[in-house]
Amino acid sequence: MGERESARRVIFVVMSVLSDRSIREELAKGRIVIDPLWDDAIQPASVDLHLDRVFRIFKVTRRPYVDVREPTDDLTERVVVADDEPFVVQPGTFVLAGTIETIVLPDDIVARVDGKSSLGRLGLLVHATAGYVDPGWSGKLTLELSNQSQMPIALYYGMKIAQLSFYRLSTPVERPYGSPGLGSKYQGQKEPTPSRAYQDFLDDRRRS
Repeated sequence: MGERESARRVIFVVMSVLSDRSIREELAKGRIVIDPLWDDAIQPASVDLHLDRVFRIFKVTRRPYVDVREPTDDLTERVVVADDEPFVVQPGTFVLAGTIETIVLPDDIVARVDGKSSLGRLGLLVHATAGYVDPGWSGKLTLELSNQSQMPIALYYGMKIAQLSFYRLSTPVERPYGSPGLGSKYQGQKEPTPSRAYQDFLDDRRRS
């Protein structure tokens, strides 16, 4: 057996996907928190998440390029839509959005964000790379929306936008997300948050 197959086998051994029954049990114990929780949100092995009304769209600035060592708040504009107002994602564009739900995870469960199949068939992707939610996370989730189709896509506040699946670890983690010294940049976020990659460089300077 090769190294890759061995690693894959280990992953299957130490992590198990929570079923709907296990998700309900963890919710009842208060170990997983999803607030608010829609009555029909729990699927066979995931929970549906809904689109919030706040977005961050990228705008043209005087910068010649994006420098990951610098704060990027000025690169995005905060947009809030009304209940029935469409938010249109143009072809080839990238937008930050968020979930209505606040998610809290214990120290032995991780979660993964995936798109809804029906939206994927329209060309909408809900995350670029940030599909992983660490043990200890507390806050709303930022979604990285992109339209891969040739047509604009209208989205609405409160619609189903993504699904969250849960995985149980072999042991609780030693330092959950948000612990001192981890550099957890987005703990407690309440709406779509621009990149804080520049903080990694600040940490490097402090250590040097």
